[in-house]
Amino acid sequence: MTSIGGAASSGMVDWNLAVATATRLMRPGPDVSREEARAVVAELRRHAKASEEHVRGFTRMGTEETHDTPVLVVDRPGWVRANVAGFRELLKPLLDKMQERRGNSPGNAVLGAVGGKVTGVELGMLLSFLASRVLGQYETFAPATRDLPAGENGGGRLLLVAPNIVHVERELDVEPHDFRLWVTLHEETHRTQFTAVPWLRDHLESEIQSFLEETDVDPMTVLERVREAAQSLVGGRPEGEEGDDGRSLVELVQTPAQREILGRLTAVMSLLEGHADFVMDGVGPAVVPSVAEIREKFQQRRAKGASRLDLALRKLLGLDAKLRQYRDGERFVRAVVEETGMDGFNRVWTSPNTLPTKAEIAKPADWVARVHRKPDA
Repeated sequence: MTSIGGAASSGMVDWNLAVATATRLMRPGPDVSREEARAVVAELRRHAKASEEHVRGFTRMGTEETHDTPVLVVDRPGWVRANVAGFRELLKPLLDKMQERRGNSPGNAVLGAVGGKVTGVELGMLLSFLASRVLGQYETFAPATRDLPAGENGGGRLLLVAPNIVHVERELDVEPHDFRLWVTLHEETHRTQFTAVPWLRDHLESEIQSFLEETDVDPMTVLERVREAAQSLVGGRPEGEEGDDGRSLVELVQTPAQREILGRLTAVMSLLEGHADFVMDGVGPAVVPSVAEIREKFQQRRAKGASRLDLALRKLLGLDAKLRQYRDGERFVRAVVEETGMDGFNRVWTSPNTLPTKAEIAKPADWVARVHRKPDA
């Protein structure tokens, strides 16, 4: 197995063990012949190339020169390796601080090795759950590895997870050619967002690092807070009852400052996801004949989940919040485009100051009033 970024088994997380655990536990992909697999990969690459032109034309964002990021068609283990490499890069400052706090005594070194393996196994278990569900992903913070190239100028890479796309198109019983193009339109929009808006990646990274800096770096305190969060999730709420305490594990492990940062991050992610859905549906009727059927069936699948366990894990991981981001963000984009046109909406990409707040995502007219207000005469 290829090590993830060198000494992957040292420190607070055994990254190689995370990859090995996820690979061992993940579900097998759909049954396809070697010839079918090659045809799927080739078609997804063609669709990704075609999607560039469709997305640029519809959004009026970017040019051919702005795309320096590769498109990779991967299997489930490839998706896991790519995400572990990204996690390691993004979490390195926090994990280094936690390692420093723990100290270098022999006893702590032994505890660190054991803890790193436990964390590696836990991360691997979560990735095995997600690896069969992700259709595509723009990896914003993707370091280049021997097997997984990334953009030359700090850009990421676009991943299309072939077995998952095939699995879902069969499950939904939709036209494969149309579904594959529909998926690539969504993911290509994310690629366009980051390649056409140069400051966006650095802004997001800064927000995430600020969030991580607010994390209590005492390992025992972090573990205790995670334990309390987990207990609150499995504790006393009757099934179906909602309220402020019904938050995900990620949301519960926070300081007040982190909640403020999370509010800004939630607004940005709602914008990015909603914009991708808006573009996918806007381009779709012209190039995807069965887009209406695909959209209806996919929305139903998104909403219901696969099983009781699936629903529980979705809530624990905060994936239900992601579904809300799609809906809220798409409504925001649609309302702003209807009010100001595509060029008016594209003022959202001017600077971090023109990004919508969480409140403005819910009230698009407030964003329009703030960003498009006329100077006083």
